Amino acid sequence: MGMAIDVSVPGGMVLALLPELLLVGWMLVLLLAVAWRHKDEGDQQLAGQLALVGLVSTLLVVLWMWLRDAHAESLVGMIALDGFRYATSAIFLIGAILVVMLSLGYLGRESILTPEYYVLVLLATVGMLFMSSGADLIVIFLGLELMSVSIYVLAGIDRRSAFSAEAAVKYFLLGAFASGFFLYGVALLYGATGTTNLTQMHLQITSLGLETNLMLLCGIGLLLIGFGFKVAAVPFHMWAPDVYDGAPTPITAFMAAAVKAAAFAALIRVLLHALVASDVVWTEIVFWLSAITMIVGNLVALAQTQLKRMLAYSSIGHAGYILAAVASGSEEGAKAFVFYVLVYTLMTLGAFGVLAAIGRRGERDVRVDDLSGLGSRRPWMALAMTVFMLSLLGFPGTAGFIGKWLVLSSVVQADQVILAVLLVLASVVSAGYYLPVVMAMYMRPAAAEDSHSGAQLTGAARWVVGVAAVLLLLLGVWPNRAMDVAADGAEGLRPAPTRVFTD
Repeated sequence: MGMAIDVSVPGGMVLALLPELLLVGWMLVLLLAVAWRHKDEGDQQLAGQLALVGLVSTLLVVLWMWLRDAHAESLVGMIALDGFRYATSAIFLIGAILVVMLSLGYLGRESILTPEYYVLVLLATVGMLFMSSGADLIVIFLGLELMSVSIYVLAGIDRRSAFSAEAAVKYFLLGAFASGFFLYGVALLYGATGTTNLTQMHLQITSLGLETNLMLLCGIGLLLIGFGFKVAAVPFHMWAPDVYDGAPTPITAFMAAAVKAAAFAALIRVLLHALVASDVVWTEIVFWLSAITMIVGNLVALAQTQLKRMLAYSSIGHAGYILAAVASGSEEGAKAFVFYVLVYTLMTLGAFGVLAAIGRRGERDVRVDDLSGLGSRRPWMALAMTVFMLSLLGFPGTAGFIGKWLVLSSVVQADQVILAVLLVLASVVSAGYYLPVVMAMYMRPAAAEDSHSGAQLTGAARWVVGVAAVLLLLLGVWPNRAMDVAADGAEGLRPAPTRVFTD
């Protein structure tokens, strides 16, 4: 039966919000520690270690609730207690843990002495948890803003870099603009249905026949624009390359993986839970968003010579793949999303981890040609990067292939053949910029005798890259267990039964 939680009483609500409350508690402890000790690199390392402890303990609580099958006694509430929340929360926390591990050595190397960096990472992660657990548009919006404001600051955390400052300003201005669209969409949805609760919204739409109500459709459109900015879908993507390029590399990885995953998790919950009755309308919109995003992201990535910008446009292309799963409008698509986001988090953080080890001063000047000879000078690093590139490409034998296969299956089951064909063609095009990275590492000689002498994975970063590469290979060969977990995580998105609730 699992653990039933009565969210109508204070004790039940505390238990329902246990992961978020625990992480907030650790964030406050970290804030006190940073205020007390913030003078040298040793103090910054202590802050990073405390952040790791907080994130790992929160992950354990999420897994405990998931294994105990914690669920709400009533269907209507502000907080969701289902497999989708636990699966996505676990992915966000894993992403945050890997980012903190990458940052432990990176900040000291780049002479960025700002221990509050780790406080902001925890604050952003709290926002992500609220986005995945929100069963009400107001909770999702609060989580979105909490995450976004923290990321705005993190993008500009290197105060000596003009590019970092530019990234923060661009992200802030466009992010605030996107939040306005989102909030206006929430207002219109409330105006059409009289509620912001996702379950009650579903009931109102189905019982009152609001599927094609004009105010509801305008609200859905504005909501999709707001989410489109957050996930960097074309044509709302113009901020992403410059912001990813200017931010410190671990934060770029955080934005490309966890932040994008959180926005998608909230989008899928809203569409498949509250607005499933209007799926004829929004599946068509998401279909075109997915198609344009896949095409533009992959074609523009072909023209990039800088590795960081190439990975930025690559992440736009992958947003298109995930949107294809959303466009299927089915539980199968939600399952594909959970698996794909886990895999995408591992391969993105791993690729940016290798990039951080190779470059210096923000890694903006690292070009694909600069990896020439890495295979002979740093064979293990080159092997890991090869795994990440092939997995991003969707090469058989890697977890990226299984992820794309699941997305493709969900699209085909939804009879969206054109989108399936575009997904396959976009993946073929992506070989044009992933494979040159592998070719440069193994088929070209190093440019100079001392090339890659400073490229070293040390400390926790070595574990991040190594474990990510191994997991991508294992999940590519034995994906069944992870697919079962993803299916379990997608079950919570089934629309609520259509019945009237009384006060």
